[in-house]
Amino acid sequence: MQMRLSSAAILFALSAAAPQALAYDYPTADRVQFVLECMYRNGSSNPGASNAYIYKCSCAIDSIAGKLTYDEYIDSSAIARYQGMPGEGMGLFRDGPDERAAAKRYRDIDADARKICGVPK
Repeated sequence: MQMRLSSAAILFALSAAAPQALAYDYPTADRVQFVLECMYRNGSSNPGASNAYIYKCSCAIDSIAGKLTYDEYIDSSAIARYQGMPGEGMGLFRDGPDERAAAKRYRDIDADARKICGVPK
């Protein structure tokens, strides 16, 4: 009887934790893209640096993923990326207070992740 209760408790704990774990899960392709871009910005042409930045950049995206859902990451990182582009069409990313707040939040989270993981750029 006690064995049955323990198994039920374990199953309940796993099922309760699963939705939260999935809420911040990012597709592998997006994680890889982040790591590759991060490595490129930080001198991936140097083989020794490349190996170190695989881990540092992976750490950074894991840190970001712990703070933003995938949808929040996609929206806020795109807004942050396009805010600096000139032109009237890019005003969509620059002008609204919600967009400015989303970009600031992403930049703060990204900067924190880079600091924690030792990524300079």
